[in-house]
Amino acid sequence: MEKNKQMSEAFLTGAVLAVVGGFLDAYTYICRGAVFANAQTGNIVLMGIRLADRDFSGAVYYIIPIIAFVAGVLISEIIRNLFRKSRLIHWRQIILAFETAVLILVAFIPADDFNNLISNTLISFVCSLQVQSFRTVNGNAIATTMCTGNLRSAAEMFFRYTATKRKTYLNRSFQYSGIIIFFIMGAAIGTVFTKVFEVKAVLFACIGLIITFILLFKKAKAAKPNG
Repeated sequence: MEKNKQMSEAFLTGAVLAVVGGFLDAYTYICRGAVFANAQTGNIVLMGIRLADRDFSGAVYYIIPIIAFVAGVLISEIIRNLFRKSRLIHWRQIILAFETAVLILVAFIPADDFNNLISNTLISFVCSLQVQSFRTVNGNAIATTMCTGNLRSAAEMFFRYTATKRKTYLNRSFQYSGIIIFFIMGAAIGTVFTKVFEVKAVLFACIGLIITFILLFKKAKAAKPNG
């Protein structure tokens, strides 16, 4: 039996957003202070280290993007609740427009220690909007701004395939692996563009968000439920 699938859950949408996610990680690492703004695990660990060393001002440096990430999740849910019944525009398109506006702002923030903190905080905010709003691909829980969970799931699905020989598990493993590959591609593209355009390179990440915005106007094909 087939069921309707939203375009927001299509593999193409996840792939484009994974490219954006990889791009932003490369961007923040290369020209925004050698940090990864997409996932907050590193910031939490570094904050703990600063607290243990009684470097409280240093701890604040890491807690700000963490707070921004949490704020992004909350705002994403607020937008979803306000616009989920709208027939004029999908609530996820509002999120994408918001992300694009923030990244355009980042492109005009100079690169120095203080401004990099602001930029990385804004990008953390953008990534939290994205990770909260686009959480599944073909019914599978997938992240487009980080890879650890996807890598674990790819390995788990492959093991299930070897144990059961059910192609559904193999297909799911391929989907997780595909998202990881597109994330790597985004990181490679982000590296090249950031080395050439420096802080302005983030504008190219907006192209992926605009493409996704347009994709959401389309209707996805019906998909068979995973078994």
